[in-house]
Amino acid sequence: MEELKKFSSEMMEENEMDGYQKIDRYNPEKIKDISSKYYDILKDIGEDPDREGLLKTPERVAKALQYLTHGYDLKPDEILKSAMFTEEYSQMVLVKDIEVYSMCEHHLLPFFGKAHVAYIPNGKVVGLSKIPRVVDAYARRLQVQERLTNEIRDCIQDTLSPLGVAVVIECKHMCMSMRGIQKQNSVTTTSAFTGEFISNEKTRFEFMQLIASHLS
Repeated sequence: MEELKKFSSEMMEENEMDGYQKIDRYNPEKIKDISSKYYDILKDIGEDPDREGLLKTPERVAKALQYLTHGYDLKPDEILKSAMFTEEYSQMVLVKDIEVYSMCEHHLLPFFGKAHVAYIPNGKVVGLSKIPRVVDAYARRLQVQERLTNEIRDCIQDTLSPLGVAVVIECKHMCMSMRGIQKQNSVTTTSAFTGEFISNEKTRFEFMQLIASHLS
């Protein structure tokens, strides 16, 4: 418990410096409730949850699940608002290769990959670290990749009111690799655009070229 309190304090301090507060803390009641269910699940699949290797597994899984879905406790628009600045810059701002880790809501299996996010400012820019934080805030929920893509786009568009937003996400889905069709090398790509990225083919092409390139 002391280690957990220390970890929570450290996380709070780190995020307070970014202008908003996020506290990583496990809810004891939820952990107990989820753990009891996983204890029964282990029995249902033919395991002995009381054997040495599994004694703490229900609790570990409960804590992992609570962490993997902590995005429900975050407000992505507030993350952006915590570092918005007036700036007369009207060219594309791109943050690419943002790591994505999420959970498929259909099978509760992971999907993971990269997100590429761009926007064209309209008098306001945002601290660059906030864009990956917004991606993570939505990804750390039960998701489908299509909705995740749209949620990131809409949050940036609604909060910053830029001239356009572009989001492309490329992920591998364990529900396709480990079960079902079992195609280990398949990658799912989704995209969502607003404004200039829809109406201006040249701008959209520039974005696609930039995310495909390997700039040093």
